[in-house]
Amino acid sequence: MTKPLRFGTYVEFQCPPGHDHSALIEDVLALGLHADKNGYHVFTTLEHPFYEQFAINPNPLAVFTHLAAHTENLRFRALCHTLPLHNPMVLAGEIAMVDILTGGRIECGVGRGHPWLCGPADVPMEESMGRYVESLEILQKAWTEERFSYSGKYFNIKDVSVVPKPVQKPYPKIYQVGTSAKWFTMAAQKEWGIVVGGPAPSIAFKEAVNVYRDACASAGTTPSVGFIKAIYLHEDEATAHAEAREAAVNFVRYNVAPQLTIMPTNDAERERLIDAGYKFYTMDYMPSIGRMEYDELIENDIVCVGTPDSVGTKLEELYQDFLFDEMIIISHYGGLKREQAMRTQQLFADHLMPRLQKR
Repeated sequence: MTKPLRFGTYVEFQCPPGHDHSALIEDVLALGLHADKNGYHVFTTLEHPFYEQFAINPNPLAVFTHLAAHTENLRFRALCHTLPLHNPMVLAGEIAMVDILTGGRIECGVGRGHPWLCGPADVPMEESMGRYVESLEILQKAWTEERFSYSGKYFNIKDVSVVPKPVQKPYPKIYQVGTSAKWFTMAAQKEWGIVVGGPAPSIAFKEAVNVYRDACASAGTTPSVGFIKAIYLHEDEATAHAEAREAAVNFVRYNVAPQLTIMPTNDAERERLIDAGYKFYTMDYMPSIGRMEYDELIENDIVCVGTPDSVGTKLEELYQDFLFDEMIIISHYGGLKREQAMRTQQLFADHLMPRLQKR
């Protein structure tokens, strides 16, 4: 028997230049409350400081704690905690505290993060890989061992007890983000979930998902795949495209904007990114998407816009390609108004949740 799909929302807190930060945060909180009342299972967001067009959310745990006090059903997941930016001993306790405050509704997305975060955070880019590996090991020890020691290149800990401990045992479910075969193979072996998707053609994530599923089969673990897709819904097709046009273009351009600040201009800069494991960011792949006009974004399946019927057909095709376990929609992006994003969430809940459950 096919297990039921889970549905969620994802928001990046994209902030157009000059937009009031507090007003945008209030919009997102309202969308979280709406999702809780309309059958969504999980509210996801990312942790991302410094670049307001990309996101204004340096503290997802604070958002989750606030929403948990006003909701009953939603679970909460960061996509992701950028581990190289943190002291993992402190972060472990913070996540455990929020697990307690939310009544065990926290899930934990982890990732290495974007290279453009390293400079403003004063973390050498060359250290990000090693810090990520060590941080991930320390988090698991902190949650499961009363006291532990750890000897690494970046963290050396002697007989430490991290408190409080999470209420979920052994710890909140972990989700790996990105597309790295190395990390997805590890996630499969540990029976962690993965989440893919975002401002790129859906096909770009196919190989990574296949690697994960193959690794799950080899390890004898159960896969858990979440897929994120930006959508815009309206009862009228022409109106949907007219209203989404500017925001869809902004969505990808805001996502690409930070990468433009680190694109290499000489061989030394290029080699530094490559040596730090960030070869992808030396390429023109994402900047080229950022130069696309609206019609190209639609043609390349980067944003799905239309009526519940037309978008539903696209999402059914996406399911057949990926057999995902979670469909996570982005409804708020690129300067959309709260009521527009809320309408998308409502139409998705009313029409597409039941339709996709019948897949």
